[in-house]
Amino acid sequence: MKKALAGTCLGLLALAVWWLTQHPHWMPGSAWPWLMVCAWALFALGFASLRWVPVRASMFLILLGGLALPLAAGFAPPRSSDDMYRYIWDGRVQTVGIDPYRYAPAAPQLAGLRDDFLWPQRSSWCVPPGATDFERGQPLSPGCTLINRPHVHTVYPPVAQGFFTLVDLLSPKGSRDGPMQLATALTAFATTIMLLICLPRFGLDPRLAALWAWCPLIALEAGNNAHVDVLASFLTGTALALLAMAKDARRAGLGGVLFGLAIAVKITPVLVAPALLRRRAVAVGAAALFAIGIVYLPHVIAVGWDVLGYLPGYVMDEGYGSGQRFALIAAVVPTPAAPIVAVAILAVTALLVWWRTDPDRPWRTAIVMVGVTFLVTTPPYSWYSMLVVLLVAFTGRVEWLVLCLAGYVVQYAGALGLAGHAPARLAYGIAVLVIVAASIARQAVATATGQRASPLVLLRRGSARTEQRVDADRAGHRIDADRTDHRIDADRTDHRIDADRNRA
Repeated sequence: MKKALAGTCLGLLALAVWWLTQHPHWMPGSAWPWLMVCAWALFALGFASLRWVPVRASMFLILLGGLALPLAAGFAPPRSSDDMYRYIWDGRVQTVGIDPYRYAPAAPQLAGLRDDFLWPQRSSWCVPPGATDFERGQPLSPGCTLINRPHVHTVYPPVAQGFFTLVDLLSPKGSRDGPMQLATALTAFATTIMLLICLPRFGLDPRLAALWAWCPLIALEAGNNAHVDVLASFLTGTALALLAMAKDARRAGLGGVLFGLAIAVKITPVLVAPALLRRRAVAVGAAALFAIGIVYLPHVIAVGWDVLGYLPGYVMDEGYGSGQRFALIAAVVPTPAAPIVAVAILAVTALLVWWRTDPDRPWRTAIVMVGVTFLVTTPPYSWYSMLVVLLVAFTGRVEWLVLCLAGYVVQYAGALGLAGHAPARLAYGIAVLVIVAASIARQAVATATGQRASPLVLLRRGSARTEQRVDADRAGHRIDADRTDHRIDADRTDHRIDADRNRA
């Protein structure tokens, strides 16, 4: 009965995800938001029902959902983002030996790569005759395309570009959007496997992996919209787990390399740096910078500063330079001053996170750094929250998932009849209240029970104790190691004394 409830929720969730991407003719457009609400409600109910499902059986359901949900979302073209078409184009450009940062998609030098799929006769993105590219003012070839902003250079870092190229090389000739959606769906599934392997190593309930595997946002943004953020999340999660276990410089260096590669997929993983740099900061930081430098070097040699692409222009277009994007801060300070206040808040948060981080559990404070950044910057795109979902799976602090819902509200504000700063202020303002209220409630429960505040009671009693036992075991191992070191030092001292006596 208990397994049946979780399985039923998972099956209905897969059906809801499929409907959200199909847009069947019999379903009015106004039903889409309600279907999204149903999907999230099924997600919440399904996760809660895992409390009564044995761990081994729940792991099977989690794996099933982690694979089936993104695949179910990939049976239709992207519904809420056109970024994937830029991915496909960048991969195609690199496959023929052209650096992706050299030309904008509409450049005449790339006209020979156009086909009817990415360059149909009619589309929402059209380049008129006489147009020039944004960065250099060079002439462009007219035409319509599915690629967003065809008049600007790419913004995606080198590891993301390598991912695009690999997918293009492995794609059958004449394929369209399917291979990229399949690649990101499998990456989401790989992240599920990584969580199921890593969580028990830290005394955490493996059923927390369902917070990633069954999350509607992951299914839709990885399986349907094929956002490369899923690769950044996978590398970030792997780096977090590896660095939490790193007891020597070699492992710390390997974790730093993975962290650097995650940043070279999408810049957002840099937000977890204050938490990751709490242990062996020099080794981790040097390794991360080395990895970033290695992957950027060939492109810098090829195109120089053009490797930045449209990134500076993107930041300005999104309103971060003028302060308009900082919706909550701009509500209490003049808009021109919002960027300064935002930088100050994030700097103080980063310092506190670094100071309070437990190197054995860096995700506990990493989610605070990432979450506060989202509340400060109020991003209008839901897929940015993939990193939040990953950290929620590590911590179990489900209240931070409200940031995903806030991103959806802002992204679809126009369809909901909302305009201006009101949607962002309302959605992220409510998110602040929910997060603060949940944190206060958790601390109150911890104080009343005399135990450390832990979200793991959502799944099973004793999980917090299990985590504490792991901490105690690690502390015991450290003590034993210290005692062993002292014995070795004492033995060495005795040998030196005996050697000195023999010489005498």
